[in-house]
Amino acid sequence: MTRRRLALVVGLLVLAGAAVVAMNPALLITDYETTTVEAVDGETGESLATVEVRVADGIAKRYVGLSATEALRADEGMLFVHDEPGEYPYVMRDMSFGIDIIFAAPDGTVTAIHEAEPESRPLTEYRGTGQYVLEVPRGWSDRNGVAPGDRIVFELP
Repeated sequence: MTRRRLALVVGLLVLAGAAVVAMNPALLITDYETTTVEAVDGETGESLATVEVRVADGIAKRYVGLSATEALRADEGMLFVHDEPGEYPYVMRDMSFGIDIIFAAPDGTVTAIHEAEPESRPLTEYRGTGQYVLEVPRGWSDRNGVAPGDRIVFELP
């Protein structure tokens, strides 16, 4: 095989690999760090609930989110960490189960909670303001009495 032909074959393989990853970015993500998030009453400081979460602290991890997850246990979720506070839209890309999407300010104060249904077309945007977004099984907030004004407390790994 000539060098030119070999370079063409290698180039096509790289291009095909890039296309596969572009269609499924979850292939790039192999490991999440984890932490415990505690929801506390905003007035009394009383503990409302805890949940073990995977931390999505990079662009690719935030993009993939829970879309590569088949289901969540009652005590499981994902914490999205943004570099700075802002208004962020979240969607239910390639998901087959409902979740609560909880937006929190830099100090952990809950600013908004959405009960999100599995994916629909076009994708529904769930917007909120904050630096952190906690995704947990649908109904978790109601079951545990978590509401705007309460706080989420955690240590980042």
